[in-house]
Amino acid sequence: MTQPPDITKLQGLPLAELMHQALATKLARRGTSFSLCSIINAKSGKCSEDCHFCAQSAHYQTEAPVYPLLDTAQILAAAHEAKKNGASRFSLVTSGRGLAGADLPQVLEIIRAIRAEVGIKVCASLGILGEDELGRLKEAGVSRYHHNLESSREFFPRVCATHSFADRVATIKAAQNVGLSVCSGGIFGLGESEADRLSMALSLAEYGIDSVPINILIPLPGTPCADLAPLPITEILRSIALYRLILPQAAIRLAAGRESALGDFLSSAFMAGADGMMIGGYLTQRGRSPEADLQFAEDIKELWSI
Repeated sequence: MTQPPDITKLQGLPLAELMHQALATKLARRGTSFSLCSIINAKSGKCSEDCHFCAQSAHYQTEAPVYPLLDTAQILAAAHEAKKNGASRFSLVTSGRGLAGADLPQVLEIIRAIRAEVGIKVCASLGILGEDELGRLKEAGVSRYHHNLESSREFFPRVCATHSFADRVATIKAAQNVGLSVCSGGIFGLGESEADRLSMALSLAEYGIDSVPINILIPLPGTPCADLAPLPITEILRSIALYRLILPQAAIRLAAGRESALGDFLSSAFMAGADGMMIGGYLTQRGRSPEADLQFAEDIKELWSI
């Protein structure tokens, strides 16, 4: 069994050395793999939860769109587009504490249609669910459930008061219990410390997470996080490198905020151990064009092979 890294020692390394070790670990453990995924905001707004970073919360006055579950044709079209754009996975994301009522049977039918008509791997991010609902999702064709920890156990109460870190862990374990892979990560830049980011990484390692999305806060008007100062680029890169070293086998995917937070240093994140991206936009924010991201991925893989 691989020994866990000496985190205190790693924290003392200069950034260049830390990134060097992280990239070496990425290439040794995962080769030059670079994964692309895409999501659809299938149900937006009026969420009962008070996650401080989220424009879809009903607790805040924001400009986020509000609409019920999209119909099958709209979601199928988005799945076809995601596959055409090079994504290997397509995820349905819905706002709310957890999918309930008539929405769940409709989502199950949509998942079956995607698997039959598009042939792309299907993920789901439908909030806090139990084993019964998660088992039904798996039977319909979902292979991976997405449920972020968002931050550390210690910092989480400062991010959300309407549910707990333990609620999130319970959903992760329920998904694993029914045989689903789990995608779980969080957001950098919520006002947390490096110790909080490392605590979240250690929790992800403890729960055996094999796909870790890293978002970097986009301070959205109307949310409690709107006025938070951006994290320095060096802190972001250090954290990505530390995540790679703590989670050597996991896919580490950069998602929302990567463009605005890293700017010209985006490629540096992939020289620090990241090896995946979400393409085609995020829940309420647009990203770069899929064409730009596909070319970027090819350029990074070429750099890794030199």
